[in-house]
Amino acid sequence: MVGAHDLVGVGLDLEPTTLVAAYRAGLFPMRLEGRRGPLGWWSPDPRGVLPLDGLRVTRSLRVSCRRYRVTVDTAFDVVVAGCADRRRPNGWIGSDVKAAYGRLHELGVAHSVEAWDDGGGLVGGLYGVAIGGLFAGESMFHRARDASKVALVHLVDLLRADGVPGRLLDVQWTTPHLASLGAVDVPRQEYLHRLQHALDLPLPPAFAQVS
Repeated sequence: MVGAHDLVGVGLDLEPTTLVAAYRAGLFPMRLEGRRGPLGWWSPDPRGVLPLDGLRVTRSLRVSCRRYRVTVDTAFDVVVAGCADRRRPNGWIGSDVKAAYGRLHELGVAHSVEAWDDGGGLVGGLYGVAIGGLFAGESMFHRARDASKVALVHLVDLLRADGVPGRLLDVQWTTPHLASLGAVDVPRQEYLHRLQHALDLPLPPAFAQVS
């Protein structure tokens, strides 16, 4: 649940240097009033994180993981467009935000994970920002059952692939949906402490290859 104390600043821009500095400081952008509202900078207290060893994968989700083909960074712009679909409630991702994260993707900082059906159609995915051992999840979408969850399972596998401990998967706020997958709340100061450690870690191999 968003609290008034979670908002720590308003304004600035969405240039790559601004965004990277914000994530390194534990902040992320989100507009206050939909796609045209002022740009807010947020640091939730508590902060939602998904422990990499705490992901809950049900039997039905395991079946879904076998149903979809998963890729990394093959359709970044399409994933962001899916997350920005105007039919989604409480959407705030406008053209400027899509362009800003597109630039981060070109710089090897923003990444996507995609889920595809047997016919080659994109049915879900997620995107976020990777800096060192931090992956700051920004948004996810699905057009078929469990597709975004499958992308999340794959993301966790990527973050754990080389066995480096201490990587941090930030999910901003712990919604009931994310809590069902294992996300937990941590106090802001604890999050910032974990963040500083994570930033000193190497990128996961899947993301380092394109940086």
